[in-house]
Amino acid sequence: MPDWPRRSADIVKGGFSTPLDAPTIPRFPFRFRDVEVFTMSYRTDAAAIAALLPEPLEPTGEAVMIHLYRMNDTDWLGPYSEVNVMVGASLPGRAEGAYSPYLFLSSEVGVTHGREIHGQPKKLGFPRLEFRGDLIVGVMERNGIEVITGTMPYKQEPAAIGELARIFPFATNLNLKAVDHIDGRPAIRQLTSRRLADLEVTECWRGPCTVELRPNAQAPVHRLPVRDEGVGFYWRGAFTLVPGEILHDYLEAE
Repeated sequence: MPDWPRRSADIVKGGFSTPLDAPTIPRFPFRFRDVEVFTMSYRTDAAAIAALLPEPLEPTGEAVMIHLYRMNDTDWLGPYSEVNVMVGASLPGRAEGAYSPYLFLSSEVGVTHGREIHGQPKKLGFPRLEFRGDLIVGVMERNGIEVITGTMPYKQEPAAIGELARIFPFATNLNLKAVDHIDGRPAIRQLTSRRLADLEVTECWRGPCTVELRPNAQAPVHRLPVRDEGVGFYWRGAFTLVPGEILHDYLEAE
């Protein structure tokens, strides 16, 4: 019989996951290769962003980014698709980046890892990235409803990834991690941060984009309404997911 990691010393190690003989959670680091990303941006209401930010995070503007990823080759997870809705936010004196109020993806492992490790609010969804003639189309479907639909011209204007980062520093992702004990007491209440490492961008294009949001009580992205259309980016590359850090511990603060 194989020697499963069932000893107490194994269980308390970082990177441990269950089931014992077929763990669900990937160990850091793991690599995302041949990633395609369609990023939509738009302006919303400042009050709408503030309403979705947990204290003590503060908004840094009125911009929203929606990244639709087609992950073609990922360690552990395999191919899948993901949507990350981001707003600019900061923890004064500690960090500035992008807070994710909503994330949706087609991978069971990705949903589990995102929630258990990063504290990302990941839920099951079915994003897709399509090329329809001279148009890039991104769609996120949940419950049979196309909740997000975005469009952008196909590869008309070359760009650099730094142009996207000027909207707000999206590579630093801020999240609220909330886990309870089995008896209902709070076990973890933290603001966490992670950055993508070893980012390699092989191509990047920009152009005007459109964003349409449809109401869905289980995917309420409509709470960040579109006031002005922004710019879109289509880019390809690779990156590595590495451990992040705890920025704020609510339980220790109390």
